[in-house]
Amino acid sequence: MNGAHVVVTGGAGFVGSHLCERLLRDGHRVTCLDNFVTGTPENVAHLMYRPEFTMLRCDITDFLHVPGEVDLVLHFASPASPIDYLRLPIETLKVGAIGTWHALGLAKDKHARFLLASTSEVYGDPQVHPQPEDYWGHVNPIGPRGVYDEAKRYAEALTTAYRNSEGVNTAIVRIFNTYGPRMRPDDGRAIPTFIRQGLSGAPLTVAGDGRQTRSVCHVDDTVDGILRLAFSNHPGPINIGNPDERSVLQLAQDIIAATGDRSTIEFIDRPVDDPGVRRPDTTLAGELLGWKPEVDWHEGLTTTVTWFRQAPGIPLIGRL
Repeated sequence: MNGAHVVVTGGAGFVGSHLCERLLRDGHRVTCLDNFVTGTPENVAHLMYRPEFTMLRCDITDFLHVPGEVDLVLHFASPASPIDYLRLPIETLKVGAIGTWHALGLAKDKHARFLLASTSEVYGDPQVHPQPEDYWGHVNPIGPRGVYDEAKRYAEALTTAYRNSEGVNTAIVRIFNTYGPRMRPDDGRAIPTFIRQGLSGAPLTVAGDGRQTRSVCHVDDTVDGILRLAFSNHPGPINIGNPDERSVLQLAQDIIAATGDRSTIEFIDRPVDDPGVRRPDTTLAGELLGWKPEVDWHEGLTTTVTWFRQAPGIPLIGRL
């Protein structure tokens, strides 16, 4: 699919903005849709001068219209961090349900391929480790994280229904923890929180005893996996994530080293339903897409810390 017109909902968010950038670099035309509830125009400001890039401010739970032909719809609109979806529970559920319905309707109307950005959170606090795509998950639908988990699980069901009953060419990608430049310093997730705390000289706040694990994937690798699926014929779901599993405490210690700070670690209470383990089984991604993560954790962390040093709003040690 050369020179495609790609619509990216949530395109001014963290992963969405990197998708827009990569698509333009690959020679495609991009229409970015965002209401800036959690995304920001600054994430795509450097793309605004490109004639192949269009930025439309809209809330896809209200209405969704894109003029002209569309070849691919990438549906990434949603709050994605606990601090956001706990603050915006109704909005999170609406974009997972109504927003997905509208995005699927656009794909159906335009005869376009549709890709849903789902999440490893559909596995909940897993009882199977690592998590393969045929695992149904262990989710608390009425817990505080349920608004996000169930929004994405419903979105997967709706996407599958449109594929089976309406003939829409759909795909589902389940994205595991992703990090890199353009993460919001205050988005509440572990890596940006630890980096912000380390750069400002504050203690790094590790939940529980820090033994719970995460598998973190650099955004460049995540985007590559997403687009390999998007431009294939596979329906998914397919896990995209790095199987390099590390404890949260180890992440904190690595970030202290990367920031060059002497911060201490402070242990705080674990959030309700915080997953104990998280690691993707990426066998399908390797077999069907020829994909595997390439960016080393320490290399990716170095570039991410460099970006955070220049980000506004972080009181760096020694900054005048």
